[in-house]
Amino acid sequence: MPKLPSALSKPKKPGQGANGGGAEVAEPQKKDRPVAEKAKEAGIDVVGWVDERTGATPFLSGMLLRKVPKGTNWFYTLGSATLFVFAMQALTGVFLAMYYVPSSTEAYNSITHLTNDVFLGEFVRGLHKWGATLMIILIFLHMGRTFFFGAYKYPRELNWVIGVVLLILTMVMGLTGYLLPFDQRSYWATIVAMNITGSGPIVGPYLADFLRAGAEFGATTLPRFYAIHMLLVPGLIIALIGAHLYLVVKLGTTAPPWLRSSPKPKPLREEPVASYAGNGGALRSEHEDGGSP
Repeated sequence: MPKLPSALSKPKKPGQGANGGGAEVAEPQKKDRPVAEKAKEAGIDVVGWVDERTGATPFLSGMLLRKVPKGTNWFYTLGSATLFVFAMQALTGVFLAMYYVPSSTEAYNSITHLTNDVFLGEFVRGLHKWGATLMIILIFLHMGRTFFFGAYKYPRELNWVIGVVLLILTMVMGLTGYLLPFDQRSYWATIVAMNITGSGPIVGPYLADFLRAGAEFGATTLPRFYAIHMLLVPGLIIALIGAHLYLVVKLGTTAPPWLRSSPKPKPLREEPVASYAGNGGALRSEHEDGGSP
């Protein structure tokens, strides 16, 4: 494995180098070591170089090595499962975007070509389609667990608000993605959804006009939905997930409500204390008769 350029390598400590003698003494030993060991140390050096310039170790330690309360069970994995499904949606969405054409005249044909002609296209599209349903189910279960376990209370109210916004954005992702195949079912379902949105109080008509890109459903509606689905909402979700995880690490995880700590302290347990009897004496216990040396 090639070495890092000298400009990117970690600076040597004072006393080392050409006059320090440390590097020159170790060189003959490095040449005698096997190639696998050298490659392993080179990878460690690269990781150390990145860590020194980013300071990622404290953050990763807080994420991966944080303490969890007693009684943690599988219900606590719903948030991680939702995050995993979102990552899968992002990866499959990038693949689908390589073949999709956001045009009212070409969208359906591009989806048909992706499904029937592209290698693994139907499989990836199926992952993306059912992954959207799975993500909505998981985020509802995650928020239900948070509510019934009381994890929304002080000092985690802000994290609860962020979670509610993430739920709304996930629903928006489902709405905007449903139109993209642009078949009869998605077209008329979106028409119904826009009529329902437009009937909302005060902001409803303005929101419906924004989503439709006009007063009526037209040729510019599909590109508007595609831009919201691919750029606007995913960016907001990624930013809010980062804030959500930061607050989880900072505030910790709540214990299940049935494992609250008892307000009464446990009684102290009395234990014998051993002591030495004089210089060089045998080890004795204070509970023995004649406890004084």
